[in-house]
Amino acid sequence: MKLYDEAIQKCAALLNAQAGRALPLDGANWPEVSDHNMILRSDMAYELGGEGLPAVGCTLVTTDESLCPADGLTLLGPDLPGIQKDVPFARIAIVRVDPDTMGEGQALYNAIRALEYTRYHFYPEGFMMRVSSTRHKESVRIGKSALAKGLDFAKAGSRMISAFHKNPRVEAVQLTYVTLDTFDYRALERCASEAEAITQTIDHILKNAVMDCNACSLQTVCNEVEGLRELHFAR
Repeated sequence: MKLYDEAIQKCAALLNAQAGRALPLDGANWPEVSDHNMILRSDMAYELGGEGLPAVGCTLVTTDESLCPADGLTLLGPDLPGIQKDVPFARIAIVRVDPDTMGEGQALYNAIRALEYTRYHFYPEGFMMRVSSTRHKESVRIGKSALAKGLDFAKAGSRMISAFHKNPRVEAVQLTYVTLDTFDYRALERCASEAEAITQTIDHILKNAVMDCNACSLQTVCNEVEGLRELHFAR
């Protein structure tokens, strides 16, 4: 499955243009809370992607081991204990899956969405994600008390990678957080929008029997992404 590989390569080029550092996968003992946990403004230290700042989140799926060879966690910018106020934020997860488990047609679409929705089933203490209806807009409230107890991206990120691995399709996850002021968040937003357009095109193909590509509003996406036209005409 190569549907998102070009978008992944664009994201990787953006991320590799900045100096990042690898974080340990050591969050197994950090507590999780229920899905009803709320961090009110009075209880938060700051917000990642708050007050109109860039706040990008995306999950990109591949079967190519070269794009996601093993689990890894990377940070570009200051870690949570070193942040004093609201900062821009991005979360990029490249998820490698077993190609034999993704299925076709509606099963494929549902499998992709299930991986994206991992972020709705991820509740580390003091790390409250806020996702907008645009799907790739994502901010995080950081709790004061959790920060005082040692919350950092290594703990939160390790928890998220563990959450992805609850899905039996997942073989590896490369998770990157960005908090740099100088990062090109707009370019990353374009990558996220491109990936969402691909997913919407898959859904469109499944729901529409129209075979006249010239009459389709998603023709450009279908022409540019390897695998979409094959999916279309296989219908």
